[in-house]
Amino acid sequence: MKPAIDIQGLSVAFPSRTGTVHALQDLTLSVAPGTVFGFLGPNGAGKTTTIQVLLGFQEASAGTASLFGHATTHTIAREKIGYLSENPDSYNFLTGRELLTFAGRLFSLPSSEIKKRTAELLSETGLTEAADRRIATYSRGMRQRICMAQALINDPELLILDEPTGGLDPLGRRDIRRMIAARKEAGKTIFFSSHELSEVELACDRIAILSKGRLIAEGPVSSLVPPGESLERYFINTVSA
Repeated sequence: MKPAIDIQGLSVAFPSRTGTVHALQDLTLSVAPGTVFGFLGPNGAGKTTTIQVLLGFQEASAGTASLFGHATTHTIAREKIGYLSENPDSYNFLTGRELLTFAGRLFSLPSSEIKKRTAELLSETGLTEAADRRIATYSRGMRQRICMAQALINDPELLILDEPTGGLDPLGRRDIRRMIAARKEAGKTIFFSSHELSEVELACDRIAILSKGRLIAEGPVSSLVPPGESLERYFINTVSA
Protein backbone atom coordinates (compact mmCIF):
# COMPACT_ATOMS: atom_id res chain seq x y z
CA MET A 1 0.00 0.00 0.00
CA LYS A 2 1.35 3.40 -1.00
CA PRO A 3 1.93 6.00 1.73
CA ALA A 4 -0.76 8.61 2.22
CA ILE A 5 2.07 11.17 2.29
CA ASP A 6 5.53 10.53 0.88
CA ILE A 7 8.12 13.30 1.10
CA GLN A 8 11.63 12.67 -0.20
CA GLY A 9 14.51 15.14 0.17
CA LEU A 10 12.18 18.13 0.14
CA SER A 11 13.79 21.56 0.25
CA VAL A 12 12.22 25.00 -0.14
CA ALA A 13 14.25 28.19 -0.34
CA PHE A 14 13.17 31.81 -0.67
CA PRO A 15 15.28 34.78 -1.77
CA SER A 16 15.52 37.66 0.67
CA ARG A 17 17.41 40.95 0.97
CA THR A 18 19.97 39.33 3.25
CA GLY A 19 20.39 36.15 1.23
CA THR A 20 18.57 32.87 0.78
CA VAL A 21 16.11 31.68 3.42
CA HIS A 22 15.97 27.88 3.69
CA ALA A 23 12.44 27.18 4.91
CA LEU A 24 12.87 23.41 4.48
CA GLN A 25 16.07 21.42 4.18
CA ASP A 26 16.14 17.85 2.87
CA LEU A 27 12.93 16.74 4.59
CA THR A 28 12.11 13.05 4.20
CA LEU A 29 8.91 11.78 5.79
CA SER A 30 6.37 9.03 5.18
CA VAL A 31 2.86 8.82 6.63
CA ALA A 32 1.02 5.50 6.39
CA PRO A 33 -2.69 5.39 5.49
CA GLY A 34 -5.01 5.34 8.48
CA THR A 35 -2.52 7.18 10.70
CA VAL A 36 -3.11 10.22 12.90
CA PHE A 37 0.17 12.09 12.46
CA GLY A 38 1.22 15.13 14.48
CA PHE A 39 3.49 17.63 12.74
CA LEU A 40 5.21 19.77 15.37
CA GLY A 41 7.74 22.57 15.62
CA PRO A 42 8.22 26.11 16.91
CA ASN A 43 7.09 29.09 14.85
CA GLY A 44 9.17 29.37 11.69
CA ALA A 45 10.19 25.70 11.71
CA GLY A 46 8.77 25.01 8.23
CA LYS A 47 5.46 23.34 9.09
CA THR A 48 3.25 25.67 7.07
CA THR A 49 5.66 25.56 4.14
CA THR A 50 5.45 21.76 4.14
CA ILE A 51 1.66 21.89 4.19
CA GLN A 52 1.65 24.40 1.31
CA VAL A 53 3.79 22.00 -0.76
CA LEU A 54 1.41 19.12 0.02
CA LEU A 55 -1.54 21.25 -1.09
CA GLY A 56 0.21 22.27 -4.31
CA PHE A 57 0.40 25.93 -3.24
CA GLN A 58 4.21 26.05 -2.98
CA GLU A 59 6.78 24.73 -5.43
CA ALA A 60 9.73 22.79 -4.00
CA SER A 61 13.30 23.88 -4.66
CA ALA A 62 14.40 20.23 -4.54
CA GLY A 63 12.95 16.83 -3.72
CA THR A 64 9.46 15.41 -4.21
CA ALA A 65 6.13 15.12 -2.42
CA SER A 66 3.26 12.80 -3.29
CA LEU A 67 -0.15 11.84 -1.92
CA PHE A 68 -1.28 8.23 -2.33
CA GLY A 69 1.34 7.83 -5.07
CA HIS A 70 0.32 10.92 -7.04
CA ALA A 71 2.33 14.13 -7.32
CA THR A 72 0.78 16.89 -5.22
CA THR A 73 0.21 18.98 -8.35
CA HIS A 74 -2.12 16.37 -9.88
CA THR A 75 -5.87 16.92 -9.65
CA ILE A 76 -6.47 13.34 -8.51
CA ALA A 77 -4.30 14.00 -5.45
CA ARG A 78 -6.20 17.18 -4.54
CA GLU A 79 -9.57 15.42 -4.82
CA LYS A 80 -8.55 13.18 -1.91
CA ILE A 81 -7.74 16.07 0.45
CA GLY A 82 -9.68 18.00 3.05
CA TYR A 83 -7.92 21.07 4.48
CA LEU A 84 -8.46 23.36 7.45
CA SER A 85 -6.10 26.35 7.58
CA GLU A 86 -4.66 27.89 10.73
CA ASN A 87 -6.79 31.03 10.39
CA PRO A 88 -9.84 29.83 8.47
CA ASP A 89 -11.77 32.48 6.64
CA SER A 90 -14.99 32.03 4.77
CA TYR A 91 -17.72 33.79 2.83
CA ASN A 92 -19.37 35.70 5.66
CA PHE A 93 -22.42 36.56 3.55
CA LEU A 94 -23.30 32.86 3.23
CA THR A 95 -25.08 30.78 5.81
CA GLY A 96 -23.40 27.67 7.18
CA ARG A 97 -25.64 25.47 5.08
CA GLU A 98 -24.93 27.50 1.94
CA LEU A 99 -21.17 27.25 2.51
CA LEU A 100 -21.28 23.45 2.73
CA THR A 101 -23.53 23.26 -0.33
CA PHE A 102 -21.11 25.46 -2.27
CA ALA A 103 -18.12 23.33 -1.16
CA GLY A 104 -19.91 20.15 -2.20
CA ARG A 105 -20.58 21.58 -5.66
CA LEU A 106 -16.90 22.41 -6.07
CA PHE A 107 -16.22 18.68 -5.69
CA SER A 108 -19.02 17.91 -8.18
CA LEU A 109 -20.93 15.87 -5.61
CA PRO A 110 -24.51 14.91 -6.54
CA SER A 111 -27.18 17.17 -5.01
CA SER A 112 -28.57 14.33 -2.90
CA GLU A 113 -25.09 13.57 -1.51
CA ILE A 114 -24.48 17.24 -0.73
CA LYS A 115 -27.75 17.47 1.18
CA LYS A 116 -26.98 14.30 3.13
CA ARG A 117 -23.37 15.24 3.93
CA THR A 118 -24.38 18.78 4.91
CA ALA A 119 -26.98 17.55 7.40
CA GLU A 120 -24.54 15.02 8.89
CA LEU A 121 -21.70 17.50 9.28
CA LEU A 122 -23.89 20.25 10.73
CA SER A 123 -25.05 17.77 13.33
CA GLU A 124 -21.53 16.49 14.03
CA THR A 125 -20.16 20.00 14.52
CA GLY A 126 -23.12 21.10 16.65
CA LEU A 127 -24.23 23.74 14.15
CA THR A 128 -27.64 22.45 13.08
CA GLU A 129 -29.52 25.25 14.86
CA ALA A 130 -27.19 27.88 13.38
CA ALA A 131 -27.18 26.36 9.88
CA ASP A 132 -29.32 29.08 8.31
CA ARG A 133 -27.62 32.02 10.00
CA ARG A 134 -25.03 34.04 8.12
CA ILE A 135 -21.46 33.09 9.01
CA ALA A 136 -20.84 36.77 9.83
CA THR A 137 -22.89 36.19 13.00
CA TYR A 138 -20.86 33.16 14.11
CA SER A 139 -18.42 33.26 17.01
CA ARG A 140 -14.77 32.36 16.34
CA GLY A 141 -15.32 28.84 17.62
CA MET A 142 -18.38 28.39 15.41
CA ARG A 143 -16.40 29.60 12.38
CA GLN A 144 -13.70 27.07 13.19
CA ARG A 145 -16.29 24.30 13.29
CA ILE A 146 -18.07 25.27 10.05
CA CYS A 147 -14.70 25.40 8.28
CA MET A 148 -13.91 21.95 9.72
CA ALA A 149 -17.21 20.75 8.26
CA GLN A 150 -16.27 22.30 4.92
CA ALA A 151 -12.96 20.39 4.99
CA LEU A 152 -14.91 17.15 5.45
CA ILE A 153 -17.64 17.67 2.84
CA ASN A 154 -15.92 15.45 0.24
CA ASP A 155 -15.26 12.65 2.78
CA PRO A 156 -11.50 13.02 2.16
CA GLU A 157 -8.99 10.19 2.38
CA LEU A 158 -6.45 12.64 3.80
CA LEU A 159 -7.38 15.42 6.21
CA ILE A 160 -4.75 18.15 6.67
CA LEU A 161 -5.35 20.35 9.69
CA ASP A 162 -3.34 23.42 10.70
CA GLU A 163 -4.04 24.26 14.36
CA PRO A 164 -7.53 22.66 14.29
CA THR A 165 -8.40 23.49 17.91
CA GLY A 166 -7.49 27.18 17.73
CA GLY A 167 -10.23 29.36 19.22
CA LEU A 168 -12.13 26.42 20.67
CA ASP A 169 -13.11 25.94 24.30
CA PRO A 170 -12.45 22.57 26.05
CA LEU A 171 -15.76 21.15 24.78
CA GLY A 172 -14.95 22.23 21.25
CA ARG A 173 -11.50 20.64 21.46
CA ARG A 174 -13.10 17.43 22.70
CA ASP A 175 -15.46 17.46 19.71
CA ILE A 176 -12.55 17.90 17.29
CA ARG A 177 -10.80 14.91 18.91
CA ARG A 178 -13.96 12.86 18.43
CA MET A 179 -14.15 13.86 14.78
CA ILE A 180 -10.51 12.89 14.26
CA ALA A 181 -11.05 9.56 16.03
CA ALA A 182 -14.12 8.83 13.88
CA ARG A 183 -12.13 9.43 10.67
CA LYS A 184 -9.29 7.24 11.90
CA GLU A 185 -11.78 4.45 12.65
CA ALA A 186 -13.05 4.82 9.08
CA GLY A 187 -9.50 4.31 7.76
CA LYS A 188 -8.78 7.95 6.91
CA THR A 189 -5.40 9.64 7.37
CA ILE A 190 -5.10 12.78 9.50
CA PHE A 191 -2.03 15.00 9.30
CA PHE A 192 -2.13 17.96 11.64
CA SER A 193 0.03 20.72 13.02
CA SER A 194 -0.65 22.05 16.48
CA HIS A 195 0.92 23.90 19.37
CA GLU A 196 -1.59 22.26 21.72
CA LEU A 197 0.73 19.42 22.67
CA SER A 198 -1.74 17.89 25.10
CA GLU A 199 -4.13 17.48 22.17
CA VAL A 200 -1.40 15.91 20.05
CA GLU A 201 -0.49 13.49 22.83
CA LEU A 202 -4.12 12.36 23.11
CA ALA A 203 -4.83 12.02 19.38
CA CYS A 204 -1.67 11.02 17.51
CA ASP A 205 -0.16 7.65 16.61
CA ARG A 206 3.10 9.21 15.43
CA ILE A 207 4.72 12.64 15.48
CA ALA A 208 7.47 14.50 13.67
CA ILE A 209 9.30 17.53 15.04
CA LEU A 210 10.82 20.19 12.79
CA SER A 211 13.30 22.86 13.81
CA LYS A 212 14.81 25.46 11.47
CA GLY A 213 13.54 23.56 8.44
CA ARG A 214 15.03 20.21 9.43
CA LEU A 215 13.47 17.05 10.82
CA ILE A 216 14.94 16.39 14.27
CA ALA A 217 12.67 13.62 15.63
CA GLU A 218 10.03 11.23 14.27
CA GLY A 219 8.21 8.19 15.60
CA PRO A 220 5.45 7.00 17.95
CA VAL A 221 4.87 9.24 20.96
CA SER A 222 5.31 6.21 23.25
CA SER A 223 8.77 5.52 21.80
CA LEU A 224 10.04 9.10 21.74
CA VAL A 225 8.84 10.41 25.10
CA PRO A 226 10.61 8.88 28.13
CA PRO A 227 8.37 7.32 30.82
CA GLY A 228 7.08 9.90 33.26
CA GLU A 229 7.84 12.82 30.93
CA SER A 230 5.24 14.87 29.07
CA LEU A 231 5.30 15.49 25.34
CA GLU A 232 5.61 19.20 26.08
CA ARG A 233 8.79 18.68 28.11
CA TYR A 234 10.22 16.32 25.47
CA PHE A 235 9.41 18.86 22.74
CA ILE A 236 11.08 21.74 24.59
CA ASN A 237 14.20 19.70 25.36
CA THR A 238 14.47 18.37 21.80
CA VAL A 239 14.03 21.74 20.10
CA SER A 240 16.34 23.48 22.56
CA ALA A 241 19.08 20.90 22.00
